[in-house]
Amino acid sequence: MRDKKLLRIALRYRAIYLDIDPKEIDLETKPTPAVLAFVARLRENGFSVNEDLLHALCMVSATELAGITAVIDDVMGVKLNWATLVKGWNVPTGETRADHLITFFANLIGGAKAGLEGCTLPCGCFIPEGTFPLERYTGCPFCGTPFTTANFVYKGQASKLKELRLFTEEDLKQVYQYLLASPTPLDATQKDSFEKLIDIYGLPDNVEISMKETAMLAVKHLVANGQQAQTQALLKTPTDILRYLWYEKTGYVQIIEPRTLIAQARRFYYHMFGPLDQSEYAGKEMKEKLKLKYDRKHCQCVASWINNLALSPQQATENMNAKRGMWVRMIRALRLGEYSRRKGYEHLADILDAFYRQEQPTWLGILQQARNNRDTQAVLQMLKQRSGLFARSLFATMLRFGCEETMEAFEQVTDQMPSRLLLSLGNAAEKYFDPDATRTAHPITGYTISISKNKLLSLYSPADLRAMVARVKQCYILSLKHSFAAQATKAKSIYIDPSLFDIPISVGDRSATIQDTSCALMGTRFPVEGDAVRLFLQWGKGLHAQPLDMDISCHIAFENGKTEDCAYYRLKATGAKHGGDIHAIPEMVGTAEYIELSLPELAEAGAKYVTFTANAYSCGALSPNLVVGWMNSAYPMKVSEKTGVAYDPSCVQHMVRISESNLSRGLVFGVLDVDEREITWLEMPFISQNIQGCDFTAVNALLQRLRNKLSIGQLLEIKAEAQHLSLAPSPDEADEAYTYEWALNPAEVSALLNM
Repeated sequence: MRDKKLLRIALRYRAIYLDIDPKEIDLETKPTPAVLAFVARLRENGFSVNEDLLHALCMVSATELAGITAVIDDVMGVKLNWATLVKGWNVPTGETRADHLITFFANLIGGAKAGLEGCTLPCGCFIPEGTFPLERYTGCPFCGTPFTTANFVYKGQASKLKELRLFTEEDLKQVYQYLLASPTPLDATQKDSFEKLIDIYGLPDNVEISMKETAMLAVKHLVANGQQAQTQALLKTPTDILRYLWYEKTGYVQIIEPRTLIAQARRFYYHMFGPLDQSEYAGKEMKEKLKLKYDRKHCQCVASWINNLALSPQQATENMNAKRGMWVRMIRALRLGEYSRRKGYEHLADILDAFYRQEQPTWLGILQQARNNRDTQAVLQMLKQRSGLFARSLFATMLRFGCEETMEAFEQVTDQMPSRLLLSLGNAAEKYFDPDATRTAHPITGYTISISKNKLLSLYSPADLRAMVARVKQCYILSLKHSFAAQATKAKSIYIDPSLFDIPISVGDRSATIQDTSCALMGTRFPVEGDAVRLFLQWGKGLHAQPLDMDISCHIAFENGKTEDCAYYRLKATGAKHGGDIHAIPEMVGTAEYIELSLPELAEAGAKYVTFTANAYSCGALSPNLVVGWMNSAYPMKVSEKTGVAYDPSCVQHMVRISESNLSRGLVFGVLDVDEREITWLEMPFISQNIQGCDFTAVNALLQRLRNKLSIGQLLEIKAEAQHLSLAPSPDEADEAYTYEWALNPAEVSALLNM
């Protein structure tokens, strides 16, 4: 089990984990028949091996190679059901809305019992003669129930293989250290890897964890292993304690207000067809679920955590005031008033006394009063005391109190701020100060909203606003240069892979999907090699047979402003074909839907962009372990004439898996630029049963924001300039080499900002 977990983590970094000593690898060894057979199995799944890994494989037994093959097959979903509703769906069935309408009324009046000619299917639906061509379907074309599963997939059709490298114990420990020290929040993939690694390697002594959310995962591990005493070093404020308690209650490492979760549950279980709407019931169920109830052991543990805080009662109270309503509930549920009267809990008593008396004015209250009084100097002096808040309110402060005065004060405290915070300001400035730009926010509650512009923008001329953008960018670039220049290095040359200029730095992008075969950063662009892109959606793995309707769709935007959808309600669109709408899943192996896009047809029709989406049509969020992605190959990809199977793991260019903590009902997972023949990987959640509820203005805004971000390549150019490094033409000729494989570790990329 341990080796399987490590192997799954290694695959995310395009590597295979082997429990060997790399010093013992013999580069003269000839591959054994077992190794050659293993490499052939890898090729069928779209992978190849580099030379070091090839020789390292000779050091493991055939049994271990078989175990690795089984894990890779599981990750790639080879054993799942990939049959779709229509046989040979690349040729349309010709079904129409009239077929559905006629079938509906035929079933309404009794079908065969009413003397109509037709066929009654195993699901109970009556299909009138002359409607659907039943010989073309693997299930019911009316209710979407599948009758057929397929135990095979196509293999080896890919035109390009993904090269795997060797990972040993030391490499995985290095990944673990990067995750612990990551200065940016861990995405779902990193979080999953971190939870596996901390279970295997434990928490190092005296470790410094930069991110509060990462610290919560560590606290969970310590508490689960009965090491509550060691958690105090990670719980430094009342907010840290509240964050852990809420994570323990809801499974989310962010503090989401109860009313938000209740409203979210209502949205998830809303259904456009009234009789299926469960929104009110879901809201009541979530309210019941969020009720607090703790045993004595838990109460005493939390009371001890608060009592041992190294904060004064006034500091603790100010920290608690931001979530005062939640703290009132927690104090009652945890019986903290009772514990505060016990001997040894005097500090807890002082904190609760200060919390309820509210006699001390809060820092934020004083700041707001200074703002209302238009006291520029008082506001700037106070903001300098809390550099993080200053950064988060910088743009609004510039508009209210003036650019030069604000930036002069801000530059006095930039050395106290992490580089990631300054970088996020530089990325956001252009959008914020553009009165015509669409700004979006992506709350952790699973949907995207548009933000109205700051009304004070109208007071400034376009030239003034451009000057503000330039001032912010100048500030963060100078700060980055100073940080890089302060780092000691013996290197004289650097290699920067050209592909890194297409990958934006991941700052502020919270991914909620797990990538089991890569760790691509949001905004990464994938070139399309062939003339077809095949989208796929697979769901229901490990679940019993039941109605569970997930949908894959795409939105096509043309140069003339016209748009088309290819979805369950329109199986054939310009340059797009849908494999059929499935409403139910078979036992344990799940089911699949596909869409195939023809780039020549799209280009001829004047299509500019195609947006890929997945939706939960059934009530609730997207199904856990749902897999979505796209395939691409320079050669034609097959579609089964018997089962409709169109999946080939070797052709998968990118795929993601929905995590258990997903808070999304719809997901935009890619945008195809038809002219450039490239797909941008992005992740934009939205709340809708189908693609028609997606805000494509917000999609375009997100896409533009990602493309305007500082890329990894540009950041490395700043580093090279600051450290006076010459650019090398190849990795072998450089003292420091930054390749695409290096960028597969987002935590290692983020380490550039950990200064």
